Amino acid sequence: MIVGGSMAAVKAPSVLRRLRERGAQVQVIATAAALEFITELSLATAAGGRVATEATWFAARPDAQHLTLARADAAVVVGASADLLARAAGGHAGDLAAATLLSVAGPVLWVPAMNERMWHHPAVQANAAALRGWGHTFLGPEVGAFGTLGEGRGLGRMAEPEDIAAATLALLPPAPAVRAQDLAGWRVVVSAGPTREYLDPVRFISNPSSGKMGYAVAEEARDRGADVTLVSGPVQLPPPAGVRTVPIESALELRDAVLDAARGADLVVMTAAVADYRAAEQAQEKQAKVAGDVTVHLTPNPDILAELGREKAGRLLVGFAMETHAGIERAAAKAARKNADFILLNYPTREGTGFGGDDNEVTLVRPDGTSEAWPRTSKREVARRLLDEARQLRD
Repeated sequence: MIVGGSMAAVKAPSVLRRLRERGAQVQVIATAAALEFITELSLATAAGGRVATEATWFAARPDAQHLTLARADAAVVVGASADLLARAAGGHAGDLAAATLLSVAGPVLWVPAMNERMWHHPAVQANAAALRGWGHTFLGPEVGAFGTLGEGRGLGRMAEPEDIAAATLALLPPAPAVRAQDLAGWRVVVSAGPTREYLDPVRFISNPSSGKMGYAVAEEARDRGADVTLVSGPVQLPPPAGVRTVPIESALELRDAVLDAARGADLVVMTAAVADYRAAEQAQEKQAKVAGDVTVHLTPNPDILAELGREKAGRLLVGFAMETHAGIERAAAKAARKNADFILLNYPTREGTGFGGDDNEVTLVRPDGTSEAWPRTSKREVARRLLDEARQLRD
């Protein structure tokens, strides 16, 4: 989704929520003008991921962002302004939105929003005609009130979010639906995000896990027909539609929730970044700052993956591991020791694959030490391959 510089940009989060509720994976580009009308945080929250902007386009990164974004199955331009239409029709590539539109191989849907006289101007109509000639489609504009207080009325109002979502989904290829039910009848449990181990009522030990990997696994399993329970630590992601989500904070809460959900499950995937230690004694009141060093007594948290491995009861068990050296050997030993069917080894120090990113690069490691290195790709693609591997083990 590309969000243009129009007052109608404030409706973009509603469109994003409707698309995600229907199982679409969405990436967002916000033009500089769009961010004058709506915040990046609002778009990121609704999209369930980071927003691409002019700042991210010019940030140091190993890929050409406009080419990566252009791999999408379809593009929709919400709140399309006259300026954005002109830049696209003119073949401009001086900003992220225009450069991406030049590279998109899939269908493009334009949803204009502007006043009636501007929409009817010959230049705007010529640009729209040029885009239609390239195979782009348009939804609206519609007749209705527009402006900050609805003081204007006429042709130019942006289509409603529900209609935009429906028109966008109609552009998507049917292929994902064809394979969507190969996990029908499965019960899948996924843990995601960080845990928080409180030292006192306001201070805690945690880590920067975003939960994106676990949420991607949960959404992929859901789309393939599984009955999914997601046990999630505190993250900035909306609960996936159609997934039973159990919120937790501490490792002890995570343990109880996962063990309860795992009864009768076919597959448990532990992506959560569980704190290894918690406070031996949690203070009941906020501790005052003192001069000098402070000693905190920590005690180990339970090893949830090992506990699941000791009582597998026929279920498949997948874990994740982060290592900076001797990764494959350590991951294989971990899989064997904890009776996991395989471990996905992360590389936290590699650029673009650390905490919070949309991509991941992993190596699948089995208990016998055999391994498969998977190339860097989206976390949703990693989730797909993980579930493919689990399906093959069950077959």
